[in-house]
Amino acid sequence: MNSFLQTEEWLKFQESVGHRVFRFDDGKIKTNIIKYNLSLGKSYLYIPHGPEINLGHLKGGLKNELAGFIKYLKDLAKDNGAIFVKVEPLSDIVIELLYRRGFKRSSKQIQPYKTVVLDLSLSEEHLLGKMHTKTRYNIKVAEKNGVIVKDSDDLKTFWKLMGKTTKRDRFASHPEAYYEKLLANFKSDDMRTGLVMAYHNNVAVAGAIMMTYGDTCYYLHGASDYESRSLMAPYALHWENIKHLKEQGIKYYDLWGIDARKWPGVTRFKLGWGGDLKEHPGSFDLVINRFWYLVYLLARKVF
Repeated sequence: MNSFLQTEEWLKFQESVGHRVFRFDDGKIKTNIIKYNLSLGKSYLYIPHGPEINLGHLKGGLKNELAGFIKYLKDLAKDNGAIFVKVEPLSDIVIELLYRRGFKRSSKQIQPYKTVVLDLSLSEEHLLGKMHTKTRYNIKVAEKNGVIVKDSDDLKTFWKLMGKTTKRDRFASHPEAYYEKLLANFKSDDMRTGLVMAYHNNVAVAGAIMMTYGDTCYYLHGASDYESRSLMAPYALHWENIKHLKEQGIKYYDLWGIDARKWPGVTRFKLGWGGDLKEHPGSFDLVINRFWYLVYLLARKVF
């Protein structure tokens, strides 16, 4: 199963929230491409968790196929005023092939390149045993405090919690309309989103937006009320969600990104669940306009 970020459904969603999108698929190499605008009328093209390359079909024609793909990217970038193309593939082999053709490592990542994945085929007892002792303790604290976890469609309340969370943890959120469309656009059995909320005395104190794709559930966005932190509601939310996913036959729970430097508290929280650490190759750029790319790098350092 490949990344949901490379599905046509995700591309349509990105288009619905205002991005110009493109799809390359010649049967051997395929990828979603999203245009992101920068200041001064400039932009860049972004390939999330891709491209996907069928190496079995490329035997004997690898050089020509890749050359054609790189030419397509360069032409597309020039036609759209993009100063570089950013890729964040899941495969080491893919980035090795692209690195030989001009892609260079970038310090600016869109998707975190490290994540924590729980194996839900394990028993509840085994999962609890793999957790940090403080995580197990906090689950019990939440239970004693009477925290209740339920599916919800109350996006307004989640959005209010998100506002408190972004202010506290100093990270940017999407506009409210983004989350609204995220919850509305994915309703199929193979690819669906849902909002889960944790309540104390009928008051929402934590929430999370989940994406289920194939055999994996991804924890995409979370929010909580810091004033209610003693309730340990996020621990109840994830533990109840884990148990629910196991009942549904979902095999993996991807906590979707850790970074000890940028998000130390969130990273400690996710590592506490005892999942397996997964690491992707990272972010790489193909420079199209060297002058404007250097301006872009300088602006990032200044601002």
